[in-house]
Amino acid sequence: MTDPTQPLSRLSPALPVLARFLFAAVLLTYFWSSALTKLGDGIFGFLHPSAGAYGQIFPRAFEAAGYDAAQMSWLQWLIVVAGTWAEFLLPLMVVLGLLTRLASFGMIGFIAVQSLTDLYGHGGIAHAATLGAWFDRMPAGVVLDQRALWVFLLLVPGLMGGGALALDRLVFRATSPAPVTP
Repeated sequence: MTDPTQPLSRLSPALPVLARFLFAAVLLTYFWSSALTKLGDGIFGFLHPSAGAYGQIFPRAFEAAGYDAAQMSWLQWLIVVAGTWAEFLLPLMVVLGLLTRLASFGMIGFIAVQSLTDLYGHGGIAHAATLGAWFDRMPAGVVLDQRALWVFLLLVPGLMGGGALALDRLVFRATSPAPVTP
């Protein structure tokens, strides 16, 4: 008698590669485009966030500061800069399969913070179209519908690693110790 799960087990090595490909195809440019809006002017724009960056990440605090970035604290600056860098680097690391598990779980954390900011900072919790609802036959809700799928997609490489076509395999194969022979 044959095992009915055998064909699925053959797919297992391909799942992380497929998940990373789908992440690249669907979400890479979304995150990079968003990160580009946060960069300030000039070559050091990655250290001097745009006013829009503060407005996206700290909407209420930025409004209270009269939309003056100079009124924001050094901690808020640090969070905005780190968030901007994360929005560039974490998706790239997922796609390349570099520190894949760490990058995937980092992206899941990023998406959680992004969702909470959209819901509470920008007031999306009061709008059914932004919040969405499960089991409502409408898959377009931004947070509960779309972002739940994003997180599920990232769980595959997060739990399984980057797969066969990942930089992790090259990096960690090169740094792993040689087997000991008796």
